[in-house]
Amino acid sequence: MELLNISGSPHVHSDESTKKIMWRVNLALVPALLCAIAYFGLNALLVSLVSVASCVLFQWLIEKFILKQKSTVWDGSAIVTGLLLAFNVPATAQMLWIVVIGALVAIGIGKMSFGGLGKNPFNPALVGRVFLLISFPVQMTTWPAVGGLFPMSLDVTTGATPLGILKEEGMAGMPQAWDLFLGHVGGSLGEVSALAILVGAIYLLCRKVITWHIPVAFIGTAFVFSGILWLINPEQYLDPLSSILAGGIMLGACFMATDMVTSPMAKGGQLVFGFGCGLLTIIIRNWGAYPEGVSFAILIMNSVVPLLNRWFKPKRFAV
Repeated sequence: MELLNISGSPHVHSDESTKKIMWRVNLALVPALLCAIAYFGLNALLVSLVSVASCVLFQWLIEKFILKQKSTVWDGSAIVTGLLLAFNVPATAQMLWIVVIGALVAIGIGKMSFGGLGKNPFNPALVGRVFLLISFPVQMTTWPAVGGLFPMSLDVTTGATPLGILKEEGMAGMPQAWDLFLGHVGGSLGEVSALAILVGAIYLLCRKVITWHIPVAFIGTAFVFSGILWLINPEQYLDPLSSILAGGIMLGACFMATDMVTSPMAKGGQLVFGFGCGLLTIIIRNWGAYPEGVSFAILIMNSVVPLLNRWFKPKRFAV
């Protein structure tokens, strides 16, 4: 009897492949990477290279010596994880050894412990990021100040992020929305330019790698909920436009919440998923211990995906 081998999700009935999709995601992340290098210089490049190399190496080692299976590192998924992990940490020289630990957790625990790509319930890069945030809170919240166009020094001065300013000082000193949009502000590598994130997201939408449902629901919910809070007390809460441009909402909505493996399959489920991510993000930002809530919000909603897939089924699968 001939047996059928069923691979892990995502299942796509077209000439697309996991490798093509992953390399398109890598290409879409290039504008944000270039902006990070432009604003933070050599540190941003080193952190990104170390993160990517570590993720690729750990996946190869685990597949070869622990799982004893053919290596899949060249499908591009480990590089995506490495770039997204780098985008979630500060661009400081002291992060180089810490990001290696984060890569081991992201690949070893967040991905390969569940069997590899298509089987992990949580976004691996966010698993690594949250582990580092809990384990190394000082290093993970020591933000470099923007050093001008193409600075090449490893020495950086620290500066607060917009959300950190809001948490500690209130509305005083908050950057303008235009600065948040272009990226001339402190933060992790992937938070510096909403414009660069949007360029990559538009490319993914045009290539049909992602759909609009999760990003629009995520960003729209965050905009509306933060707008309600701002109307109630504009002196305490950030205006809605600055709320979606500051921090990691754009990166999370466009590149991490849209992960095919850890997000719902049906469009209705994707809308609910995005709504939950946006709502939880604003709740954590305003009433949680951390100034940012994107990572926690997405991971919490990742855990709800199996239920959303049961509640919202594509018509062709519905009974």
